Amino acid sequence: MGDRSPSVRAHIRVPALLDALARRDQLVLDAYWIGTQDAEADDALAGFDAVWLLPGSPYRSEAGAVAAVRTARERGIPFLGTCAGFQHALLEFARHVCGLPDVQHAENRPEAEDPLIVPLSCSLRGHEGVVEAAAGTLAQRVLGAERTVERYSCSFGPGAAHLDVLRAHGLCFSGTDPDGEVRMAELPEHPFFLATLFQPELAGDGTRPHPVIRALATAAVEHAAREHAVTEHAVTGHAAGKVMSAC
Repeated sequence: MGDRSPSVRAHIRVPALLDALARRDQLVLDAYWIGTQDAEADDALAGFDAVWLLPGSPYRSEAGAVAAVRTARERGIPFLGTCAGFQHALLEFARHVCGLPDVQHAENRPEAEDPLIVPLSCSLRGHEGVVEAAAGTLAQRVLGAERTVERYSCSFGPGAAHLDVLRAHGLCFSGTDPDGEVRMAELPEHPFFLATLFQPELAGDGTRPHPVIRALATAAVEHAAREHAVTEHAVTGHAAGKVMSAC
């Protein structure tokens, strides 16, 4: 999900990453691009098995990006937000879970009095940096290590003012840089909800999916299998009920 553009390197890499998931990992996904404006419609993403909110801010529709996060969070749909997706995941959680409806993204609202997402003191655009994952978290399990080097292309991140409120309402900041600045977030009670300020799409040469992307694909396949099992059970149960009533 995002506003697809040939000028966004992460977007260009997605088709090859999907091919690599199918070829290398036997994780075959039927993927659709949905623009942020289209995501404003009610239930625009409700039927999907995963939502991947890609980089490319400022989005054409902040409301659509936030709505996509909310749908995934509330309906237990596997979610991955990368770079701008990370930023808008925090924005949605703050507004709809933490009771902070007025927090803003400073890239979208530079004049905002209460920004949640602010300009980084040192831009990470084009940089690589160490990410330390907290032990026992989804981030650590997915990365397979407690320390990794990741690539960035961003100039905005979460400010410190509201982090304790987000933590108190259940958001886990599971990855930081060596100075303790937040780089990953997750929802422990959700089947799969992970957001990264870094861009896993840019790892390597694009022929080997980053572990974070592979984890989302695995979660999508598992979600589809669960939904199929539930549907089959409902159909067979309904049929059995008809037979019993007829008898």
